[in-house]
This record gives sequence, C-alpha cells and structure tokens, in this order.
Amino acid sequence: MLSVGDAAPDFDLVDQHGRSATLAQMLGRRIMLVFLPLAFSGICANELQQLADDRPLFVTAGTEVIVISVDSMFTLRAWGDEADTPYRLLSDFWPHGRVAERYQAFDSATGRATRTSVAIDENGTVRAVFSAAPDRARTTAMYARALAMFDERA
Repeated sequence: MLSVGDAAPDFDLVDQHGRSATLAQMLGRRIMLVFLPLAFSGICANELQQLADDRPLFVTAGTEVIVISVDSMFTLRAWGDEADTPYRLLSDFWPHGRVAERYQAFDSATGRATRTSVAIDENGTVRAVFSAAPDRARTTAMYARALAMFDERA
C-alpha cells in the first residue's frame, strides 16, 4: 500500500497534447496527482470542473494538479478541450493502467482508475493519499486537508 513518507513511483506518460510527462521532470514542485476513472463520465466531469473551480486553492498552496486516467490521449484531448480545463490530463492507456497500479489506484475488476489523489512534495515524497468511493466525488475539503500536509513535518 502506498503510504505517507513513501517515495512516489516515477512514471512516463503523455498528456492530451502528446507531450511527455514524468514525475522526475516535476521534481522541485508540489504535485497533486488526481486519478479519474473515465473521461466524459458524469462524476469525473463534475470532479474536473470542481478542480478548475478550486484552482485558487492549489495556486495558493503552490501545487500543480495533474489528472491521470486510463483513457487514450485522443479521448483526453477531446475531453480537455470540451471541458476547457486548465490542467494536464495524462493518459495511462497503455500498458493499460500501469501507473494507476503503481499508485494502488487501479480497479482490475473494472479496468479503470479509482478515485484516488496523491499529494507529492518537491522531493518526490508522498505527503497525503486519499480516495472516494466510485460513485462519490472527492471534495474541496479533502484537497484542503491534503494540501495542509505539505506544511506538516515529515
């Protein structure tokens, strides 16, 4: 199980524009990885909109939000354009769900990511992990609590 204090697993994915994204490239910044089950689904669309609405919370905390789903880069491009999201959407399409598995955020029974979020500090250390049930969105309060963990002593 991924726990607070663990080194976050590196990954190498592409975003909705085909650009490479690795955790190693992001070291030196605070990151909030947000795993979403499926693009264009109702709860995921609502969560993506809520993340956009909560952008000031993340900016104040100096944290970059990175969304990951098992959808293809092309699906994520269409979804990102439709949603007009300010965030990078990373495709964990192939090998299917490999990064989600590394983060214990993959449901092998459904072949989708779980609703898991992981706060990673500038050194690549996990500072918070939280999840919501498949039929429930994560809340602003959950993110606020996780962001507060960046300022807690390890």
